[in-house]
Amino acid sequence: MSEAPPQKSETSQGRLRQSWVAFWAALQFLTILPPFVKRPFTSAEMGASLAFYPAVGFLLGGILVVFRQSTLQVLPLTVSAALTLAVWVGLSGALHLDGFLDTCDGLLGGWTPEKRLEILRDEHHGAYALAGGVLLLLTKYSLLATPGLPALALLLAPAYGRWGMALAVLAFPYQRPQGVGRAIKDAATWREGLIATLWVLIAAGLSFSLPSWIALGVVLVVVWGGARLTLRLIPGLTGDIYGALNELSELAVLLTFGIWQTV
Repeated sequence: MSEAPPQKSETSQGRLRQSWVAFWAALQFLTILPPFVKRPFTSAEMGASLAFYPAVGFLLGGILVVFRQSTLQVLPLTVSAALTLAVWVGLSGALHLDGFLDTCDGLLGGWTPEKRLEILRDEHHGAYALAGGVLLLLTKYSLLATPGLPALALLLAPAYGRWGMALAVLAFPYQRPQGVGRAIKDAATWREGLIATLWVLIAAGLSFSLPSWIALGVVLVVVWGGARLTLRLIPGLTGDIYGALNELSELAVLLTFGIWQTV
């Protein structure tokens, strides 16, 4: 006798559980928050987690908004901006910042694709990383210390940045034959990309803010342009490149809102 097909409730529960695990995979991979799932995630779970990258970004953004608004009650704007930036970097374990630093060294410091990839694999940081990191953090700090920068910019920047990473994973080739980035790239589908996009579209719609929509377009340009430039220098993207695209996308969101405030 053939087995009875699974009940709809069982199927729904299974999908809900898979989504829940995928969310925790994204949270544990992208932040230093305490782990909830105390086991290694499968490649399929890491691929599915791509759908929740923006959700993790919104969580980080919410923490940053609350922290910034709280410190502004007792500290000068410049001090609050510095502390907020420190928390921003710390919550992600400096994962994306480290990728940005490695990308600066790798793409700017090598003359051939092979040399650039060799530098990207090197854990040490050189002059290009130092200069790029200082400029990145200084610009972010300056924007956070700008009077009138809306809390919405800080809420959206981490979410839009991680959405940009998700698109880069799906849309462009990955260079290395193995590693976490390869596992995510091979397991993820455009279904996860669609879900990730829905997160940011809903947020932009609910914000009732034109800069929110403009920032989405700017992030698309940053990710597409950054990925295309990278592919001219090396044969594919890497985890470090994903981190760099996230950092540049976050900066682009803050810049969009900062420019909007001045026009």
